[in-house]
Amino acid sequence: MKNSDTEVLQAAAGWLEGGHTVELVTLVETWGSSPRPVGSLAAVRSDGKLVGSISGGCIEKQLTIKLRRDGRTSVVQHDISHDLAVHYGLPCGGSLKLVMEHLEDAMPLRSILQALEDRRPVSRTVDLESGKTDIRPANRDERFSFDGKTLTKVFGPRQELLVIGAGQLSRYVAELAAALDFQVTVCEPREDFASVWSVPGTTLDSHSPDDVVRELAVDPTIAVLALTHDPNLDDLALMEALEREVFFVGALGSRRNSESRRKRLRFLGLGEAQLDRLHGPIGLDIGSRTSAEIAVSIMAQVIAARNGKLPSG
Repeated sequence: MKNSDTEVLQAAAGWLEGGHTVELVTLVETWGSSPRPVGSLAAVRSDGKLVGSISGGCIEKQLTIKLRRDGRTSVVQHDISHDLAVHYGLPCGGSLKLVMEHLEDAMPLRSILQALEDRRPVSRTVDLESGKTDIRPANRDERFSFDGKTLTKVFGPRQELLVIGAGQLSRYVAELAAALDFQVTVCEPREDFASVWSVPGTTLDSHSPDDVVRELAVDPTIAVLALTHDPNLDDLALMEALEREVFFVGALGSRRNSESRRKRLRFLGLGEAQLDRLHGPIGLDIGSRTSAEIAVSIMAQVIAARNGKLPSG
């Protein structure tokens, strides 16, 4: 499953290589109601075909009609009327500020796509006056920025997800996480499970879970999910993860199993403050039953943690 930026870049590069010109559209500022965050991308082909979204559907059709033909990079403000907002289920109207870039060369986009394939975050800066772009490795703390003269957008994973276990549930979680712009590592020391892992863009590590956590869980940009349902593996990872400054730690299991896990970890020396950081049973309560539904509930909880929106208690 691709994230939206990758989908836009791949389509735009392919169109350019096919002889089309492309308008790359970046959402840089919003006022009022907006269903899409700043930094969202869309690409419009010279014949009006569009990929991506910068407004959740409100103005995309108009972009395919009102293509600029002057070849200059410029800033465009677009107002969303009350009627249009109601039509798309928004609470009120608003305004969007967009940067429109006329592209004719696929090579810069291909360089970004190669970096993403290699799991290397890159930063693309656009000088609005000259239209010149600069692509370089991104700093770890670099974020989207726009000051009216310069646009900087970071492509690539900004957080990491370490998943213990390579079962079916982990596959769904990894696919969702990749679409949500996580760099995913799966720890699976069991050969039977590791031999059939096939999720593109993820890293498979066959070392012991505690060793993998010690190596990778080094800062607050990382989440650790113990999903094997095997205490011999999950507990090793949790012992290490709960002592580190990762932003989320979760483990699969029923309420009874989760309570038994807490007792085991308490016996092994973890304190109450550390155990209170453990989310188990993992996942938001959405009535999920299938592996795919459970994966959605897990990633919803991880995203809530990433965005500082987890409920207290």
